[in-house]
Amino acid sequence: MLTELRIQNFKAWRDTGPIRMAPLTVIFGANSAGKSSLGHLLLALKQTALSSDRRRALLLGDANTLIDLGTFRDCVFQHELTLPLEFEMRWRLPGPLRVRDVQDATAHYEGDELQLAVTLVSDKKSEQPQAEVIAYELRNGAQTVLDARLSRGASAKPELTSSTFRFVKSDGRKWPLEEPEKFYRASDVTLARFKNAGFLTDFALATEEMLRGLSYLGPLREHPQRTYQWAGDTPEDVGQKGQFAIAAILAAEQAGRELNRGPKQRRQPFATFIAAWLKDLGVIHDFSVKPVAKGRKEYEVLIRTHPAAPEVKLTDVGIGVSQVLPALVQAFYAPAGSVVWMEQPEIHLHPRVQAELADAFISAIQAREQGNPRRLQLIVESHSEHFLTRLQRRVAEEKVSPDDVAIYFCKTSGQGTDLVPLELDMFGDIANWPPDFFGDEMAELTARTVAAMRRREAEATK
Repeated sequence: MLTELRIQNFKAWRDTGPIRMAPLTVIFGANSAGKSSLGHLLLALKQTALSSDRRRALLLGDANTLIDLGTFRDCVFQHELTLPLEFEMRWRLPGPLRVRDVQDATAHYEGDELQLAVTLVSDKKSEQPQAEVIAYELRNGAQTVLDARLSRGASAKPELTSSTFRFVKSDGRKWPLEEPEKFYRASDVTLARFKNAGFLTDFALATEEMLRGLSYLGPLREHPQRTYQWAGDTPEDVGQKGQFAIAAILAAEQAGRELNRGPKQRRQPFATFIAAWLKDLGVIHDFSVKPVAKGRKEYEVLIRTHPAAPEVKLTDVGIGVSQVLPALVQAFYAPAGSVVWMEQPEIHLHPRVQAELADAFISAIQAREQGNPRRLQLIVESHSEHFLTRLQRRVAEEKVSPDDVAIYFCKTSGQGTDLVPLELDMFGDIANWPPDFFGDEMAELTARTVAAMRRREAEATK
């Protein structure tokens, strides 16, 4: 789970400042304020980690990748290639990471968080990004127990340094180090130049594992279909447009996955669990996924909107069901320890359902699978006042701790976009409510009242 994020000189962001990332992190803001670009950078990091091209520091993408960021000039703040693109992320590891110095039997290092700080600059000839600094910190609570920094020194050649660890060069000729691979790893040749730098491979693998667990659901989801095909595969996630949501349900059922909404709650099979949430949201009464015939790989999604209604296909009910279904499925389908980024999960939903969706997401970070905590992280971009109001209520009711919720507001300024953390207390109150957060409601009421008075006066004089 991400615990902190900071981005500098990326898109509209001059500097986000340190962002506390909670299990449920919600980002509000006006259109085109830069909310989405925060998630887009993480997607670019993931597709770079998955790429087979080790020499590319940052895979900006094309039509066949998770995200297409265009050129490096497009990515840098104000398109100024002299600026470095910098980011820093810290995440909690699945378990303690232990490092032993093979050159010193008494030196042991152990931490439960890893931090990666990266500086990318533009190559003067190709204008492609290249890694200038890759700095790791293994942390135990607030303490840095081990650090390593691969950077270009005064000679413009890569150097490996540390303030907590003594790297020992291998015997023989002191060959120069190689350029780093991607944005997060030292090459095998560089590691071979030292007798005790092997732990950097563990840091790189931990980075890859974290990024593999990142999934994204965009705001534009596929229209429902009359039938869905599934041949027994297990999708990684529901897809950026939710196109694999039904396959994910069937795969989870086949795997025997069972969830409950928290400690001491009853376990349910995955499809039953999702159906129960759809019912609680108030969008259906019954939900099921069935093969069209025995032995076929075509499936249909059948819905009953209320007890007396006939069973109909997903295509024959309102669009809201098909739009919220991928958000629900991904929130509970993602593997334990995953990070799920969603844009506008409330789209096409009635205001009451938007509020209920907040309860579903609270459940997603508290739910257990096969009796074990899932430790899921949800990062949600939203425009919904009803979603926020329900979150505030649940904090006040002690259904969720304010420590498990982080709320931010994006606002544009002369220096780009600012990210304002909203101060949510134990009573559900927000101390620093931004002006015009959801528009100027009082101005609307005043204008309507004045217009109504004038119209009544005009009617009275007729």
